[in-house]
Amino acid sequence: MTWGVLCGMLAGAFWGTVFIAPKWLSAFSPWELAFGRYTSYAAIALVALAPTWRATWGKIDRADLVAMFRQGAAGNVAYYVLLGYGVQLAGVTLTSLIIGVLPLSVTLVGRRDQGAVPLKVLAWPLAVVAAGIACINVDLFSHAGPASGSLADKAIGLLCALGGLVCWTWYAIDNTRYLKRVHKFSGREWSALYGLASGTLALVAAAVWWAFGGRPPAPSPERDSVVFWSVCLFLAVGASLIGNQLWNIACRRVPVTLSGQLIVFETLFALAYGFVLAGAMPRPLEWAAIVLLAVGVAWTVRLHAVDEPTH
Repeated sequence: MTWGVLCGMLAGAFWGTVFIAPKWLSAFSPWELAFGRYTSYAAIALVALAPTWRATWGKIDRADLVAMFRQGAAGNVAYYVLLGYGVQLAGVTLTSLIIGVLPLSVTLVGRRDQGAVPLKVLAWPLAVVAAGIACINVDLFSHAGPASGSLADKAIGLLCALGGLVCWTWYAIDNTRYLKRVHKFSGREWSALYGLASGTLALVAAAVWWAFGGRPPAPSPERDSVVFWSVCLFLAVGASLIGNQLWNIACRRVPVTLSGQLIVFETLFALAYGFVLAGAMPRPLEWAAIVLLAVGVAWTVRLHAVDEPTH
């Protein structure tokens, strides 16, 4: 379980970068970001699978195809489009805050799974995590500056972030349950396979976006294609291929209620990267939130370690 926790933490470090990209590439729409990230992911996944393609393809059945496409749709393409709109319309902090509710939502949805610690045992650490999220809320609204963008934009951004939360909660539970039931794929193979599925879905989504009138603006200094594809390639390798592989390893080694808690590392790293990008230190309530979230996760890890049967 120690290796599972470490892999979950490292996955969070890679995933935290996805909150910065939409802000950094604000001249590009979330649809373009999703297309760039997941077509890059699919190309890299294809190269990664090339040496063992025939053997890997021979293990795939219809249920695997359905699983990889539904997980690619919810956990990758839909999630990142919604997250991108959330960041661009409501801001990095608010979006990472909402996605930071994942430890609670995944734990609550997965509480009936085998190996899950009873919810009443997790009540106190969950309360600590909730207190950390509350601290971020209080700090966000108490230090709100002049509004940037219309109220409608903020509301749409908030709804998009909530939609992203729903998508990733479902994906986290479905992926964990599937990997615990199906053992014929390694974490690397499964990450690459639904990378291919995600790239295919991103192409379809881009075609639909284009068909319904979505057109990129004319070239400008803000729309640097070299920077765009460099960021997409980094996200494809780090956040998608490596991050997802680490997460798949973690999912096989820890109960689903603990995997829900490990997602908090994504929020912590996203906040840290945001502070570095802004060149600012966390304020007192932000420090309190970081400490509370870390303590809540550590407490949950300890409860699972105590509950784990000896062999």
